[in-house]
Amino acid sequence: MSTNGVIQAGKVVLRDKRLEDAADDYEWRVDEELATLDAAPPLTQPYQQFLRSYQETFDFPSPWSQRFAIDTLDGKHIGNCMCYDINLAYGEAEVGIMIGDRAYWDKGYGSHSMVGLIDHMFTSTSLRRLYLHTLEWNLRAQRSFAKCGFTQVRPVKRYGQGFLRMEISRDHWLEIREERLAKMRRDAAGQSPASSS
Repeated sequence: MSTNGVIQAGKVVLRDKRLEDAADDYEWRVDEELATLDAAPPLTQPYQQFLRSYQETFDFPSPWSQRFAIDTLDGKHIGNCMCYDINLAYGEAEVGIMIGDRAYWDKGYGSHSMVGLIDHMFTSTSLRRLYLHTLEWNLRAQRSFAKCGFTQVRPVKRYGQGFLRMEISRDHWLEIREERLAKMRRDAAGQSPASSS
């Protein structure tokens, strides 16, 4: 699935982040609805200030995170996903995803991205567990993560909000991997790309 830093995952391609992604990322970070789904306040800083800090993530990359842009097969940047707080001693890391372009919601792009990220992390690192925190009320996200193989673990309070911790182990992924990859390929073959209208 992964060649030259590019991960092909059904209807999406996960690739390394580029400075040219800054405009899209800024647009998504200032969006109130997207910020709410991300359990964060919308960004208020001016774009040029955002761009300077954005550049620093390329100048001083963290060894404890892997960040990817999510592109459609025809190269449209529609979101981002990442693996962060990578702890090789404990063999675990947190994952997160955002489909920022609403034209691609509820069409399987998020689950394909997450399946690609899970498979990449478990086949290219020694990690034994991936986990995430999703807002308790975000049932749509929880259903999507469950489709990818995550299971609910426990409620968690963070920043004054209620979250649900979900996890997937390497062993469980290896049990369901072929089934999930095959389903992703079938989905990708059976659906044309979403229109951008």
